[in-house]
Amino acid sequence: MSDKQQYCTFFLNQTYFGIALQDVREIIRDRAKTRIPLAPPDICGLINLRGQIVTVIDLQRRLEIDKAIALTSLMSEDRVSYNIVVRTKDEIASLLVDDVGDVLEFTKDSFEPPPATLKGRVRELLQGAYQLPDGFLLILDIEKILAVKSLGEV
Repeated sequence: MSDKQQYCTFFLNQTYFGIALQDVREIIRDRAKTRIPLAPPDICGLINLRGQIVTVIDLQRRLEIDKAIALTSLMSEDRVSYNIVVRTKDEIASLLVDDVGDVLEFTKDSFEPPPATLKGRVRELLQGAYQLPDGFLLILDIEKILAVKSLGEV
């Protein structure tokens, strides 16, 4: 077994995040969504992905990253965003993100706990981080992200 791990990277509100590559099914440009009445605010709606109905999660809202910017950016018609379609053994969902990056590979021994400066929901949903020359790559725990039922629960 390899001591290296690959991550699909992306940006949310100018913060660099990663998801284990084995959890990513595909990446697509944002597309029209069907709204779900009475859905929590972090659920954007549903998309049809080649016949499969997939829930779209606004990851910025789910992580509670800079709420004021999240609300204004959702209203912008010019916003180009992407859907990272992820899967666990039990479900499939799409995470709405601002931009996608590269696939990066790290050794497992360079993995660190989440930075102590992070507080709130985002810290709870992280596995840890990798230090980069100009900051950190924050690694999300997909199981925890998808287990959140609403903005009030973990």
